Amino acid sequence: MKRTIISCFLTIVIGLCVVGCSSRQGAKSASSSDSSTAEKALKFIPALPPAMIPEDQRMAYMVDHYWDKFDFSDTTFIANVDMQHMATAYAVYVGGYLADSMAYEPMSRLMRKASTSRPMFDYFMTLADMVLHDPNSPLRSDEKYIPVLEAAIASPFYDEYERMPYQHDLLVAMQNRVGRTANDFTYTLASGHSAKMSSIKAEYLLIFMSNPGCEMCREVREQIMASPMLNELIERGTLKILVLYPDRDLQAWHEHYNDYPSSWINAYDKEMTITRERLYDLKAIPALYLLDSEKRVMAKDCTDVEQIEHLIMQAE
Repeated sequence: MKRTIISCFLTIVIGLCVVGCSSRQGAKSASSSDSSTAEKALKFIPALPPAMIPEDQRMAYMVDHYWDKFDFSDTTFIANVDMQHMATAYAVYVGGYLADSMAYEPMSRLMRKASTSRPMFDYFMTLADMVLHDPNSPLRSDEKYIPVLEAAIASPFYDEYERMPYQHDLLVAMQNRVGRTANDFTYTLASGHSAKMSSIKAEYLLIFMSNPGCEMCREVREQIMASPMLNELIERGTLKILVLYPDRDLQAWHEHYNDYPSSWINAYDKEMTITRERLYDLKAIPALYLLDSEKRVMAKDCTDVEQIEHLIMQAE
């Protein structure tokens, strides 16, 4: 499984500019032609902060008022509006204004607003799945998706069977949350020796879920190896890296064993416990988990080596 960046999210910044320009042109744009009026009718324009609001309060305003101009009762709009346009607008909201640590109540509130009808609720579930849950999405976030899943499980629109996949996804999303102790597991070395992940002593442990021959795994590996900061920490023993292969084909694992530096712990999940017990989300590989000395999660399921560096620098 490989991650790629969804191309539509590269338009997020452009989308923000379009939103600002469109809102300022107002009636002038609306009267230009019938075609432009129809086009405008099929675009969602978020609310903008009033000019008198101080700069340091504008972010909070957008969290609370971004969707003020969206008519949650208008199912005709969602049936005809361009999905990429709405996915971009949704991505701007969750990616531009909501920090993971502060997202629970705004996302819960948004799903309550979307509960005006089954079509509207389904539509916002689709947007959340595309932006927050798809393993290829650069904005994938369990913390933001958890309130969406809870809303789906509690929704009167879904029956027992329709709720089942959301219950499964919620169970997975609740694992290894940032700030909480990571699930422990047993890893096995090429020598046959096995040990617990929790037994690894270091200020920081980077778990690197990887597959043999995976192109993006190679890219992440090379980024780590090219990082002066991370390599210095490895040399000092402050950081240890556990490369874990979670699948069954040991021949492939042995063939690619020497792809990784000897200073890294290169291991596999002999009993397939991680997969069987759903200890970690394996929808997308590679995946990095940064843990502190107490095995608390600092970064969950990411591929951003710069983020790993930044988190360690903050902690230091």
